[in-house]
Amino acid sequence: MRASIHPTAIVEEGAQLDASVEIGAFAYIGPRVVLGANCRVHHHASVEGNTVMGEGNEIFPYAYIGGRTQDKKWTGDEGPIRIGDRNIFREFTTVHPATFATEYTRIGSDNLFCSYSHVGHESHVGDRVVFSNNATLGGHVEVGDRVVIGGLTAVHQFCKIGAGAMVGGCCKVVQDVLPNMLAEGYPATHRTVNKVGMQRSGFSEEQIRLSRRIYKLIFRSKLNHGQALEKLRAGELGSDPLIDEVIAFIESSHRGLA
Repeated sequence: MRASIHPTAIVEEGAQLDASVEIGAFAYIGPRVVLGANCRVHHHASVEGNTVMGEGNEIFPYAYIGGRTQDKKWTGDEGPIRIGDRNIFREFTTVHPATFATEYTRIGSDNLFCSYSHVGHESHVGDRVVFSNNATLGGHVEVGDRVVIGGLTAVHQFCKIGAGAMVGGCCKVVQDVLPNMLAEGYPATHRTVNKVGMQRSGFSEEQIRLSRRIYKLIFRSKLNHGQALEKLRAGELGSDPLIDEVIAFIESSHRGLA
């Protein structure tokens, strides 16, 4: 059994396609591409470069996965993209590879990338993330699991968005967003706890209240962020995995908190 390939599509020699893959009219598949079971590439979509996809991914018309990095440091390496399972890349979405072959652009599983969204070079995206229309990541951005990024929002290079966070629409994210928090504005600022997101993810009301206490300690007390971190380390709010997650996130932050 061969993959279902429209006669007008171009699949370069060397591409590895599972027998269940569907390739639409005028689509393009590059010679180093690997597509897992049940992937579907719609008409006029392109997948090229050193791109490996898992199972059940769907690439809509005019999306472009694997086009050369826009990093001016690029010297000719065909940097890798590694993509998990069941992702949806809607129209005109772009995903760029790593600038150098020793690094990666990584995308997990079960993500939705709405139209015109962009994932920059060496960015890492977790699982069950939603990029609304025109959501844009610069290079080296880290996005945790279950994050929602609003439409027309841009995230600066090297920023981190913690798991379960939500960033509003039309925002400029130039610093890190803590896990399970809601940020918005220009530039984006932490506003409150992402209560609805936590509820949908199965967190208890007690855990949501704890996250609200973490938020108030860091952003609504008279302490600076370093002092608030010391309070968390000292057990000011007790001991809980949510606290450990926030401590680890702050300790690994390079751009500071929004």
